[in-house]
Amino acid sequence: MRPDLTPFPPFDLSRLLRTVFAPRRGERIALLIDLPDPRKVRDFAFLNDPSASVQRLAHAVFFEGLRQGVLDELALMGGDLFAYGETGGSNLDLPSEAFDPSGNRLLFDQDLYPRFDLFLCFSRFSATAPLTAKAKAFGFRGATMHGLNRTILASGLSVDYEEVSRGAELLRSGLSGADRIRIDFRIEGTPLSLTLETRGAEAQKSHGLCRGEKPDIVNLPAGEVYFVPTGAEGAFPHRWEDGTTAIVRVCGGQAREAQLVRGDPARVDLYNRRLAEDPATGEVGELGFGTQELPPAGADIQDEKILGTFHIATGRSDHLGGPLGPSGFRNPRNATHDDILFAPFKTPEIEVPQVRMERGGETRILLEEYRLGTCFRKLLGRTG
Repeated sequence: MRPDLTPFPPFDLSRLLRTVFAPRRGERIALLIDLPDPRKVRDFAFLNDPSASVQRLAHAVFFEGLRQGVLDELALMGGDLFAYGETGGSNLDLPSEAFDPSGNRLLFDQDLYPRFDLFLCFSRFSATAPLTAKAKAFGFRGATMHGLNRTILASGLSVDYEEVSRGAELLRSGLSGADRIRIDFRIEGTPLSLTLETRGAEAQKSHGLCRGEKPDIVNLPAGEVYFVPTGAEGAFPHRWEDGTTAIVRVCGGQAREAQLVRGDPARVDLYNRRLAEDPATGEVGELGFGTQELPPAGADIQDEKILGTFHIATGRSDHLGGPLGPSGFRNPRNATHDDILFAPFKTPEIEVPQVRMERGGETRILLEEYRLGTCFRKLLGRTG
């Protein structure tokens, strides 16, 4: 028997698609999901699997929602659903094949990418980087929503993305031109500092709008401003999901070695072996700041968009405008983009006394202990 799906909170799928994409009449839309065995999309067999929570939610809300009037309301076509095999890592390239609910095997490059104008991807592992590359090659638009859950549906996907875009632009314009960002950490009484060079670059924003004819992929929920650093030096604390914590040393723009603070030594040893075997995995490829006031969802795709949080990512950066793509890794299976989120609800044991921006000889405080500093408050028009 199919696991019970309790009623969902009201969700306006039409509003989300209309705001994010401003779709044109006749555009074709498709849904993608990942599964350990993609053949289980046949006859929707995955709906009987309680572990496929992301995919079941995508089917119930998006697949069924399109068929229950949204396709007609927006004058869209398609609404087909396809499954591909789990990649096993964040932003690894997708496999070449996918399957439909009739059991047909299809090839992405021949049968799917040329056929559809809009793709919505719901997965366990992020597909933003590979879909961004394919969007540029084939000319489509889309959104990735890995880690989708009910909290995200009721909050991060139910906001007004016109407002999200305006808020992100306030912080983006205010950070643009930064020479560097300095972050102070403290873990179990040990002070650490990380400097990320930005060399006067324009900050970028993930704001959830993907309109017009320009090929693009957006991450939903959206709401962050970010840089692709040109260099990094110092150290930062890294906490894994099991609570293991280490201090990661950074030199020449790359994480070089982690030293265990507490937890599982084997996890840290594995991390260090990966850095040694494929140094590109340690490339510091992103510094991002959340811009939205949202509840924690227990999934980084939303939690990293919360105002007061920030994240550092290592690895692949080509989808953000950076120089590192899969060809820069010794092994393509290592070409991931791995976010490391710092947030009071996720990393309370990691103190962040200050995050500062240096620009034109002046220093501005962005965050203090995960609270808005004077610079962010001023940019957002807040006096308290």
